[in-house]
Amino acid sequence: MKSLYVLCSFIFLIYLFREIKADEEGNNDVYIVYMGAAATSRDNHDILLTSLVKSKKDAVVEKYQNSFLGFAARLTDKEAKDMAEKPGVVSVFPDPVLQLHTTRSWDFLKYQMGVETDFKPAKSSNAPSDLIIGVLDTGIWPEVESFNDEGFGPIPSKWKGTCMNGRDFTSSNCNRKVIGARYYRTIGDYNTPRDMNGHGTHVASTAAGNTVSNASYYGLAMGSAKGGFPGARVAAYRVCGARGCLGSVILKAFDDAIEDGVDVLSLSLGSSAGFGPNFHRDPIAIGSFHAVEKGIMVVCSAGNDGPNRESVVNIAPWILTVAATSIDRDFQADIILGDKTVVKGGGINFAQIDKSPVHRLLYGRSAKRNFSMYDEVDARNCIPRALDVNKVKGNIVLCEHRDGIYTVKQKLRRIKRLGALGMILVSNNARGVATSSGSFPMATVDRNAGSKIISYAKTKRKPMATILPSVSMTGYKPAPVVAYFSARGPSFATKAILKPDVAAPGVAILASWPVKDSVATLNGKNPPQFYIISGTSMACPHISGLTAMIKSQNPNWSPSAIRSAIMTTATQTNNIKKPITTNFGSIATPYDFGAGEVASSPLQPGLIYETEIIDYLHFLCNIGYSISRIKRISSTLPPKFSCPSDSNYNSVSNMNYPSIAIANFNGKVRRVTRTVTNVDGDDTSYTVTVEAPKGLKIKVSPSTLEFTERNKKQTYEVIFKSNGKLGEDSFGAITWSNGKYRVRSPFVVSK
Repeated sequence: MKSLYVLCSFIFLIYLFREIKADEEGNNDVYIVYMGAAATSRDNHDILLTSLVKSKKDAVVEKYQNSFLGFAARLTDKEAKDMAEKPGVVSVFPDPVLQLHTTRSWDFLKYQMGVETDFKPAKSSNAPSDLIIGVLDTGIWPEVESFNDEGFGPIPSKWKGTCMNGRDFTSSNCNRKVIGARYYRTIGDYNTPRDMNGHGTHVASTAAGNTVSNASYYGLAMGSAKGGFPGARVAAYRVCGARGCLGSVILKAFDDAIEDGVDVLSLSLGSSAGFGPNFHRDPIAIGSFHAVEKGIMVVCSAGNDGPNRESVVNIAPWILTVAATSIDRDFQADIILGDKTVVKGGGINFAQIDKSPVHRLLYGRSAKRNFSMYDEVDARNCIPRALDVNKVKGNIVLCEHRDGIYTVKQKLRRIKRLGALGMILVSNNARGVATSSGSFPMATVDRNAGSKIISYAKTKRKPMATILPSVSMTGYKPAPVVAYFSARGPSFATKAILKPDVAAPGVAILASWPVKDSVATLNGKNPPQFYIISGTSMACPHISGLTAMIKSQNPNWSPSAIRSAIMTTATQTNNIKKPITTNFGSIATPYDFGAGEVASSPLQPGLIYETEIIDYLHFLCNIGYSISRIKRISSTLPPKFSCPSDSNYNSVSNMNYPSIAIANFNGKVRRVTRTVTNVDGDDTSYTVTVEAPKGLKIKVSPSTLEFTERNKKQTYEVIFKSNGKLGEDSFGAITWSNGKYRVRSPFVVSK
């Protein structure tokens, strides 16, 4: 023991010495040096980059030289601080590591929620199938049937990208459907565009996959699988590796994709909740701004850190931010107790145990390890290492899930290692998401059902049970429901912009999967061509595909026009004609799902809210950016642009956004204006209706908008005033209707 103590002390001293030496010499971490638009500071960029290359060989790891300027380099803290003071530099910040936000869904949207998604690939290169969706993710597996290029014409002439060679991947793996594939420097992973994870293939096929008949995951969720816009081409940018997605790499992919000629960019990744850098230090905000300047739509996932307040990410107003909801399909795994009671559970399992209740049911509390640091609460929650292997082995273990520390997968992994025969998990949240346990018998139940099973297990001398294999049930009601994991508003950076923007299916989504992946493969079975996973990662590509379809029908629409069409036509009603709820049963608010579930027909919005680039620049003015910094950021800045003299935080609410958010409301009169554009026919009149919460008086002026021609604009003012006691947040909506179209804008007023 003494020798071990001496050895540990010696190791610690070596570590301490190295840390002190590193502090003295300066650690060479990777920093991103952002220098704004390509048109503003090319000379400063070239001088700075040349100087750095001469002084520090191999310091530069990425260069941004197309739509925006900058580089990523290994610098000491002092060098980074000095670099920030150089001419032309907008910001210098450490290279962050971002994370992934990890069939029936389109049928549900079309037939029950009203979204039109049918499209057949066109033969001509000038047809709508020239639309290109760029997917920044884990790469792509181009051989899956969803990416078959049969029926597609030549690669669009506007495409300037490439199909890179890499490990187990050559340029010949691309085709007329998957027209581009790039890979970048990732953490601990292979140099290849090939998807070694599955996430990127799943996302890309959800956005743009061809229709594939008889798709299923080993027979579950059987049906036709297709993407939101099957006629779109796909360009894959592999920015994520096994341990995350480097911010410097994401910026490089943005720079390439803009130059390559994509029309839509889809990012099912982002920071964790609470990570709120300024927009000029956020790789996704920076890259997406320059993409939107070029007319490229950017769609991002809202994050999976819900249901916590202020957990939404990817919150820049030029990004379309997507929350996640369920669809009308449920995966049911019934539990049969020894007294013949059948309890309906959920999840995905392919159990092969006896279908009669002949297996011992063991409550986690009864499996506690003796003489351990863990108590009965830990044991009933099946905390790893709290359970006794000799007690667990051969039994179906009943676990609660109230600790909030360990994930379902961590508990499942431990239960399996202890030799359990099966697992029943009690959790409202887990019941709302179909957790896959493969061949291992597992079912999740909500607390109401769980309390009955717990009572049975505690009162019977020899409690018995069995778990049946899962079956998929369609027509489940109510649906959609906002997923518990879906990140919530308000925005941590500015409450004066409502985020998320809209919601889409993100629970238990079936889509293509790499055929060599072992994670989804059952023992003794061939690898599946499709897999079922959940997350706002899955919701994002639903909207990405939809935006491409809208763009194909309205090629002159800007990204903000498309966003407006999707938001103002969203629905707040579920498939039983009642308000959409959250996983907890409460009525969903705009902080949960933005404008609502994508629905109705965004191809025919009637009116749209155009948010111009100059509106985004005024937004930067209002949140405190200097005019000198803004001039370096934008490539479309008018020559005489200046920040309004009355720029302030409250003025953010006046951005011409499809939703309205009033922050710091003190009850006194607040006025906001909005401008709408008629995109339907001539000679039409819209009248307004207001959904006002208690304690708030709202007046819209004028109350009628007259349009005499297509593309005509009209402006209206909304006046907010308190006429009673208000809560922390008050929600409502303003809807314009001409009898044919309903154009709805949600609002939130917060103190």
